[in-house]
Amino acid sequence: MQSFEKAFENVERPFAWVDMNALDANIRFINHHVKEKNVRIATKSIRSIPLLRYLNEKLSNVSGLMTFTASETCYLLENGFDHLLLGYPVLEEKSVLELYKYIKKGYDVCFMVDDIRQAKWLNELAKRSNVNVGICIDINLSIELPFIFFGTRRSAITNLKDLENLLELLKKQTHLHIEGVMGYEAQLAGVGDLPIQKWKRPVIQQLQKVSKNRVAKLRKEAVDFILAEIGEVEFVNGGGSGSIDFTAQSSEVTEITIGSAFFNPALFDQYSQLDLQPAAGFALRVTRNPARDVVVCHGGGYIASGAIGKDKQPVPYEAQHFAFLPLEGAGEVQTPLRRKDHQNPKIGDTIYFRHAKAGELCERFTQLEAVRSGQHVNCFKTYRGEGKCFL
Repeated sequence: MQSFEKAFENVERPFAWVDMNALDANIRFINHHVKEKNVRIATKSIRSIPLLRYLNEKLSNVSGLMTFTASETCYLLENGFDHLLLGYPVLEEKSVLELYKYIKKGYDVCFMVDDIRQAKWLNELAKRSNVNVGICIDINLSIELPFIFFGTRRSAITNLKDLENLLELLKKQTHLHIEGVMGYEAQLAGVGDLPIQKWKRPVIQQLQKVSKNRVAKLRKEAVDFILAEIGEVEFVNGGGSGSIDFTAQSSEVTEITIGSAFFNPALFDQYSQLDLQPAAGFALRVTRNPARDVVVCHGGGYIASGAIGKDKQPVPYEAQHFAFLPLEGAGEVQTPLRRKDHQNPKIGDTIYFRHAKAGELCERFTQLEAVRSGQHVNCFKTYRGEGKCFL
């Protein structure tokens, strides 16, 4: 990390960093592997206006952004973005009415639904605002087996009968029109096939093999059914960072949502098919040396969301040199580390880390310090740095 040390010598610790060389390499990987598909950038993984603009410029084919709340979507529209798909159902009246104003002005904003109650609510507000609103139907591609639910508990649409029933009800909504379909293969895109617990690896790999057949069949049947019922849609969204190659081969998909792959956080070390570089993380100062083989960093308790486990901890960038103490881990105000080899950091030195998940890093810091080829080249404000907190 000598190149980082020189670049960041005048930056106060702790801070978040982004390696522009690594980011560019990841962008090139994505441009190559999505083939002819468009990319929809997942904003929850980036959470920085200038970096979203950077990605928008560097990617070969961008269809827009996938946002995560109505208020965040308003914020992005205020900052000049367009073609926004809300990735999750929203029911916040004030922000949605503000979005309807943008739609009236000609902006492309699409709402996610998987339940008629969500759609009816959107329709009533649309009537009141005298605007026609685009919606996207979210299809659940998870699989339920006797002893395990493999995927995510999200959309209520799990089969063609569910879809048929929803479509019949959607046709009665006077101020809504179906713009798109999303079939997110969470059990492929969001689950690594090389988990930390080695005994899980053959289980997950077999489940993913079975899932691919289910995903390919149901998503294509769902899209064909919708096209037969309403004629055409503007987009079919699928995939995620962990399933780029699989989704790129899916004929029914027109765009792939990608977010985490740009930063390549620590959880993505568990994916065998991703040749990505660590592009973002944080840096902590060593402030204590309580034992010969133990140093203590100031800060570090940036634990990722999801099911609790060791894989939700941050990891040292040079993981071969350090290990967390099992009874302390990454702490709220201090993080002790045990040296695994001859490395001997001193009080005042810096240790670099990678967050387990991508976007949650930016919820902890107001800016990302950018390095390129050993030089500190820029400073990108995060949503937090702009005074924003959406979830």
